[in-house]
Amino acid sequence: MPAAPDPHPSFGSYAHPQRLVTTEWLSANIGTPGLKIIESNDDILLYDIGHVPGAVKIDWRGDLNDPVTRDYIDGVRFTELMRAKGIGRDDTVVVYGDRNNAQAAHTLWLFTLFGHEDVRLLDGGREAWISEERDTTFEPPYPNRSEYPAVRRDDATARAFRDEVLAHMGKPIIDVRSTAEYAGHTAPGQDGHADSALRSGHIPTARNIPWTSAVAPDGRFRARAELDEIYGGLAADDDLVVYSRVGERSSHSWFVLTCLLGFETVRNYDGSWIEWGNSVRMPIAKGSGPGAAPATPRRTRSR
Repeated sequence: MPAAPDPHPSFGSYAHPQRLVTTEWLSANIGTPGLKIIESNDDILLYDIGHVPGAVKIDWRGDLNDPVTRDYIDGVRFTELMRAKGIGRDDTVVVYGDRNNAQAAHTLWLFTLFGHEDVRLLDGGREAWISEERDTTFEPPYPNRSEYPAVRRDDATARAFRDEVLAHMGKPIIDVRSTAEYAGHTAPGQDGHADSALRSGHIPTARNIPWTSAVAPDGRFRARAELDEIYGGLAADDDLVVYSRVGERSSHSWFVLTCLLGFETVRNYDGSWIEWGNSVRMPIAKGSGPGAAPATPRRTRSR
């Protein structure tokens, strides 16, 4: 049975406020039947030095990616993962992580592809929980296996592929990377990542709105009015495509656009710049151009 939504007033103006929970709500609901908690980090070692009591660990790369096909796990492996983690199909799943929930949002997006209905983010992520000195534990849970049903992955609704993006040029495409990456100022192979593109720049016609623009200094999402300003110029019925370097930061922007602002058609191009920048004859552009991001609002929301 799904858990009750978090009624915190700061969520009221979002399109789908039930997709967020506060640290207060999570702390009060630990152990509630039907609630499962997942920690999904960029730094996969963080879980072992303290995590939310009852939280299971999902490695966004090791658990969710197929290393051979450069794709995500299929329905059979996702079903087995859910059963092993003790997660039921009707459970409320709350995901949180480090790095402003970038990997947590990616994990949530993957759950969406497999049709899990009630998946939420912890606003502020791991940093908020730790900074408030809330309870943590070193002990991982040992859940009983669930009876998660067999599912299939939906690649049509919230996911975009390279040729689809190529055909989409001229329509709204949002590059959520940093302004330096977008402009092509980051030299290939020198960005500190093991997997890099041979070329730098951005998809022509793409607009640059860095994913961090949606996050306030305290690590929580900005208020609705601020988000509306940041994403100004987009229409509610636009067919949007978002991308980053490997698709995890764009999952965060997908969450903002879909769950907080209510855009109906948003697809994450998870092949992102690694695929585009390494593909033969894919057009690229350099420089800031007309797609540069607007100034980030200075206001911060009160809690």
